[in-house]
Amino acid sequence: MKKQLLLLAFVYITFANSACTDDCETTRSYRTNVPFTLSVEEIRKGITTKSPQDLVNPGKIYVKDNYLFINEVKKGIHIIDNSNPQQPKNIAFLQIPGVIDMAVKDNTLYADSYMDLVTFDISNPTNIKETGRLQEIFQNGLADGIYWYYNNQNQTITDYEVKIITEKIKTNCGLENTTINPIYYLQDALKSSSPTVSSGSGSGAATTSTGTGGSMARFTLYNDYLYAVSQSDLLVFDVKTNNKPAQQTKINLGWGIETIFPYKDKLFIGSNTGMYIFDNKNPEKPERLSIFQHARACDPVIVHNDVAYVTLRTGWCGVAPNRLDVVNVSNLSSPSLIKSYDMQQPAGLGIDFPNLFICESQYGLKTFDASSSTNIILQQHIEKIDAYDVIPLEGKHLLMVGKDGLYQYDTSNPKNLKQLSVIPVKREN
Repeated sequence: MKKQLLLLAFVYITFANSACTDDCETTRSYRTNVPFTLSVEEIRKGITTKSPQDLVNPGKIYVKDNYLFINEVKKGIHIIDNSNPQQPKNIAFLQIPGVIDMAVKDNTLYADSYMDLVTFDISNPTNIKETGRLQEIFQNGLADGIYWYYNNQNQTITDYEVKIITEKIKTNCGLENTTINPIYYLQDALKSSSPTVSSGSGSGAATTSTGTGGSMARFTLYNDYLYAVSQSDLLVFDVKTNNKPAQQTKINLGWGIETIFPYKDKLFIGSNTGMYIFDNKNPEKPERLSIFQHARACDPVIVHNDVAYVTLRTGWCGVAPNRLDVVNVSNLSSPSLIKSYDMQQPAGLGIDFPNLFICESQYGLKTFDASSSTNIILQQHIEKIDAYDVIPLEGKHLLMVGKDGLYQYDTSNPKNLKQLSVIPVKREN
């Protein structure tokens, strides 16, 4: 059954050449989302390995062994050889139309390509091969303001790109004081009915080698299972055979699902309105234990021992105050708020206890001493960079990605992080 989906986008209007011309015209420029259409055929034929590309619009980050995988939003994945964090090498670009999320098990990369889940053999990172595909798994995208819609009837994707439009308009030649404020518009779309879900059975978990994603991830791996959250569902895939994922379960969670974070045998899922906690002892069929509800906001989550750290920020997904919520999860069936801390524009976060790292978007990166949940103390604030997500690694090593590029830090002294390297973005003219 089709449902209507409303996408709220923002159009900011500015004026150039404010003086009237002889025929009472003026020129205005504004930034807006412009739709474009892709056929399923060209999407599926659009995957290829290319030479290294510049970072332009980096998104999520994933690390596996000595390699980093950086999403170029809806374009592809940058492959970085990080054997030497002081001199990371950009070695290849895997072009994947519509990619947002990724995860790696052994030598298999899992990535979304708009409506499909695709697997790749990455044993040779400079010559990656597509090895499998589950078609029409995802029906639309809505994450951090990134939107697209799949029409399975005419086999097309409607996507959006930001463009600056310049046009001439008629004026009243200064007879009135005319001001145009930001215009908000709604883009209507139809959401197709969900695909049929197959059922299956799983055996005992085997030892596997998986990588690590950040707190903004929608994909995660647990033993022989891949978990993906869509806007409304938790999807479970059996990946015992690495290149042949089989969808096992779909659990409806309601609208506004954003992120997934695995911790031991539990899954913590961030949504616009709260944090879901799932028992994952039976990884084929996770069992919901509870929901910690909060004001409507963007909501990634991480966990250490009996404490969950949840950042809430204003944006496309809500208007709650910008803050950090520290939550007691010692009783997983009844989580409770310990304390809230004011933030500026918090996004992704990571913990190498007792050190807590929080990205503050355009306000930079902050480190905190989280030894006491009731007295979390700021240790350092790195300003003048844009910080989106972080991954703390063993050996006092931190990865941070944002609109400015990929940064790596030595965190041996949490009060004075030492920058090891940076791969900057290429600024578009």
